[in-house]
Amino acid sequence: MSLDPVPPAPAYANLPIPLTPSSTALQQPQGWLPVRNTCRIVNRMTGEIADLVAERALHRRDRRRTLWHIRQIAMYVCHVALQIPVSDIADAFGRDRSTVTYSLRIVEDRRDDKAYDGFVDAVERLAVSVFLFGEVGVDE
Repeated sequence: MSLDPVPPAPAYANLPIPLTPSSTALQQPQGWLPVRNTCRIVNRMTGEIADLVAERALHRRDRRRTLWHIRQIAMYVCHVALQIPVSDIADAFGRDRSTVTYSLRIVEDRRDDKAYDGFVDAVERLAVSVFLFGEVGVDE
């Protein structure tokens, strides 16, 4: 079963997904998603997983706070699991680099809670299996 390649991205979103944590970006292999799209997909995946495990309907104020936490987790997963540089994540989410760095610290600090850590770990594993299946030996 062959998959059709991803259609070409707009010119403003041609940032590659780095495969190594280096400051120099690698050339984008044909068919890979731009970083902006990757970050948006991770954000959406995080939100969908959060909706699956939510115990109750959220009120407006709670929903806004939940969206902040979801975005923070998505930024964390993009940086830690997918090794996307902070500046690229900031561009993809429309935030400043300092905001992304703050989000990374917040998520790291909250990982002491076992339930929260399990949730973040599940999102990380899903993101790695979706985006880096050919590069990371997840099942080895």
